[in-house]
Amino acid sequence: MTQAQQDTELPGTWRELLGREYAPIAAVLAGGVLLEASNVYLTTSLLPTIVGEIGGAEFYAWTMTTFLLASVVTAMLVSRILIQKGAVGAYLVALTLFALGSLICALSPSMTVLLLGRTVQGLGGGLLAGLGYALIQRALPERLWARGAALVSAMWGVGNIVGPVVGGTFAQFDAWRAPFIGLAVVTMLIGVLVLRSMPRTARGRSSETVPWGSLVLLASGVGAVSLASVVPAGVASASALVVGIALGVLFLRHERDGRSGILPRVTFSQSSSVRWVYLAVAVLAFGIGTEAFIPLFGQEIGALAPLVAGLLGAALSLGWSVTQMFAANVSADRGRRRLIIAGPLVVAIGLAAYGALQHEGPSNVVIGLWFVTLFVAGAGIGLGFPHLTVAALGSADGDEEGAKAAAAVSTVFMIASAVSAALAGVLVNLGSMSLFQSAQLLMLVFAGISVVGVVAARRAAAGVGHQS
Repeated sequence: MTQAQQDTELPGTWRELLGREYAPIAAVLAGGVLLEASNVYLTTSLLPTIVGEIGGAEFYAWTMTTFLLASVVTAMLVSRILIQKGAVGAYLVALTLFALGSLICALSPSMTVLLLGRTVQGLGGGLLAGLGYALIQRALPERLWARGAALVSAMWGVGNIVGPVVGGTFAQFDAWRAPFIGLAVVTMLIGVLVLRSMPRTARGRSSETVPWGSLVLLASGVGAVSLASVVPAGVASASALVVGIALGVLFLRHERDGRSGILPRVTFSQSSSVRWVYLAVAVLAFGIGTEAFIPLFGQEIGALAPLVAGLLGAALSLGWSVTQMFAANVSADRGRRRLIIAGPLVVAIGLAAYGALQHEGPSNVVIGLWFVTLFVAGAGIGLGFPHLTVAALGSADGDEEGAKAAAAVSTVFMIASAVSAALAGVLVNLGSMSLFQSAQLLMLVFAGISVVGVVAARRAAAGVGHQS
């Protein structure tokens, strides 16, 4: 075996990824995703203070909806922008949009302007998240793909911790504009790092037209499901869900039959397992939809202080982030397959256990077990996520199809997160149940979805080491 072959086939280490040669690139890939991830929860924690100053309580939920919808739209265009602008140009476009949106939010005199800022932020954030995955295979050697994917994916969990902590701290002092200014400054610093360290990938003309049909169908479907969580429970919310599901089915049919699309063509090939990879990613992301309500359960059911309840909400993300750092070290195909299959089952066990522990007047021991069970649920996400990402990276040939396959991990993740958050809102608001009964229903339903997801995980794992 030659030295070149050894360099390609031997697994890399964390020390190599975070060493002098690749650390700046890793910082850009991870930093962009961290901006997107932390911004979601940072804004949520600031909203009560924001509404208290500029009003607009009736649009409370739309600060999340506009951001996620805009993120989904641009995440679907990552491969096209990457081909046309190159790595550096694509990142500068994304960072400029994100910084501009942050400044608009910081200067907002009304909720209408804030929603505009959130939309612009989302456009930049969707690109940043997609580029973080799409450039792993272009900016890093193959031996570092699993660790690069683990690092980038971990930023979603880290962001779910950093966002509430930073937002809550500034909210304590009624200084809600400062974090948005801080986001703009950090964004510009990442831009400097992009110019200094990101490889200049080739630029060219995209071989495909803009997939307007797919964009409209998917954005409308996500929007309809998001509406289900803010309209009155009953006929209105059920109708919104049905419309969202129908639009999702039409999107998949359009992707399969259309000349250009968002997903790589190999997704619809009977000989490829990548469609199961994306479905397994979606199932794992679904578990994250519970996070928005866990602090509420902690405060109302467990009588926890806001800070402690916020840490309870971060337990799932912590489990995800910590576990995948170790899971990424598994390089044997057999071990990777086992982790992918185990992932959704562990998520289901953690969520079901947390739901079973919900009752009025919980003891300190029970509250301690809440943290443990949520950490376990997060660990299930971390077990398989980096290996699913690598499976997607190696599933397609050609620059544009390869970029689509990689960016689709982020797109599927954000779509599933948005849909799961909306469904969680519907379940919590159902009927006149008590809050702890709502918590039980939410966790048991999502645990059931995770169990069903084992089927997708088994199909996805079957293709590990055999990608076309």
